Amino acid sequence: MADDHTLVRAGIRSLAERVSGVEVVGEAANGRDALELIKAHRPNIVLMDIAMAGLNGLEAAARVIKDFPGVKVIILSMHANNEYVVQALRSGASGYLLKDAATTELDIAIQAVSRGETYLSPAISKRVVESYLKGGAPQADPLSHLTSRQREILQLIAEGKSTKEIAFLLNLSVKTVETHRTQLMARLDIHDVPGLVRYAMRMGLVSEDN
Repeated sequence: MADDHTLVRAGIRSLAERVSGVEVVGEAANGRDALELIKAHRPNIVLMDIAMAGLNGLEAAARVIKDFPGVKVIILSMHANNEYVVQALRSGASGYLLKDAATTELDIAIQAVSRGETYLSPAISKRVVESYLKGGAPQADPLSHLTSRQREILQLIAEGKSTKEIAFLLNLSVKTVETHRTQLMARLDIHDVPGLVRYAMRMGLVSEDN
């Protein structure tokens, strides 16, 4: 499981371990650590928060699906709006569970995903269906047009990292980071850092805490 709040992880772990046949093999506070644990333990299911520093849950989930096809991801989030849900499903997540859901729902979600089904919290399902009936399928958002690296750099920019810091963290040259930043600004049609921060927060890549 991956969540940047220690108490939240402890609560989820306690609930998960009550589910028949479930063993928690690792905990991570961010997406990068989660990927390392997944590589080491190859779990069946990962419970993943969205807003985590360094590498958010949506991007981490996409990498899990790509690099570890047998691992399924259930996104845990406080956000019930369609943008987050659609992003999660596009990333390859098998479930989306609201953090304020009833405790029994975690059991239901884990069992459903373990059977190969897709699980959405009831409130989520209702919202997605209502949105579809009102205006058709959700439109692709600009974020989906960014590369994985550009989304990663966008998050780090929004977290206040400088170009040199980003280059060091990602083992890239400063020039390469600057090129990615220029390209992502052009694709999002946002040409200043405050605008990027607001956009990243709206899309769930970072939170006010981060």
